[in-house]
Amino acid sequence: MVIVSKQIVKMFLFITFSCFQVSSGNEVILGCGPSGILGKEFSSNVDSDSRCFEVRMYTAAPENSDGVGGIGNLHQRFREQEVAIFERLGAEVVAIWQRLDNPNTLVWMLAYIDGEHRDKVWDEFRSDPEWLALKKKYPVSLSAEVYMMSATDYSKLK
Repeated sequence: MVIVSKQIVKMFLFITFSCFQVSSGNEVILGCGPSGILGKEFSSNVDSDSRCFEVRMYTAAPENSDGVGGIGNLHQRFREQEVAIFERLGAEVVAIWQRLDNPNTLVWMLAYIDGEHRDKVWDEFRSDPEWLALKKKYPVSLSAEVYMMSATDYSKLK
């Protein structure tokens, strides 16, 4: 039996899912964050103080016979240093989950001041020496789904 915190469920129910899906690689991120920077079709339902939220789902390729890759190595990378790197660069790591319907998928949520802040964090992360060393230590082939969101005006989480 799986028990899910009411607070976590509420968080997902109250965050607006006027999402933009982007692919990993050459990411094109449309505006996210406060209603004032969004298009008219979103701004009427988005809070004026909303941060920019990003949900990322990483599905890891299975670990090979040499112990390279796999969800265990991906979790170790996060556990060991990846979360700390993002926090050092100014992102808030809201939560990290293990999907229960797919044992090879890690889901995590980050929060930024706005879309510009998000881009700055990711630009710095991609060239961060600690990240490059961590990526080399735990090489994991993965596919990513990325969703950008802004909080509704009635959401408790902004």
